[in-house]
Amino acid sequence: MVSKACSLHPNVLSAQCPTRQVLDLIADKWTTLVIYLLARGRQRYGDLHRQIGGISQKMLTQTLRKLERDGLVARHVYPEVPPRTEYELTVLGHTLIEPMGALCTWAEGHLAELEQARRRYDHLQKKASLSA
Repeated sequence: MVSKACSLHPNVLSAQCPTRQVLDLIADKWTTLVIYLLARGRQRYGDLHRQIGGISQKMLTQTLRKLERDGLVARHVYPEVPPRTEYELTVLGHTLIEPMGALCTWAEGHLAELEQARRRYDHLQKKASLSA
């Protein structure tokens, strides 16, 4: 149950506000990658699975179901033999293309800096533990 205060003024910092559930959904790495791929247009399940390295079939299915439940992805099943299922972003899902794309672009563009910072931190931690 959404508190009245939260429904009037959504607040991601409030533990009682369902906006936290929304953040949990869209901050998930698999969700980000699915949205990123579906931004290119309607895709079949197998195509999504092949393109997302490291995702299991179970996790892809769970992610797509969550996104469908929240109205971000539409599922289209065609009565063919063998059956064909395709997924696409809904109107609401399209509103995530820009922020998700920006996150993916940022991650790709700053990977070297992050790796350098991690090496520097790990080196300093190792030096500190040796001198302790």
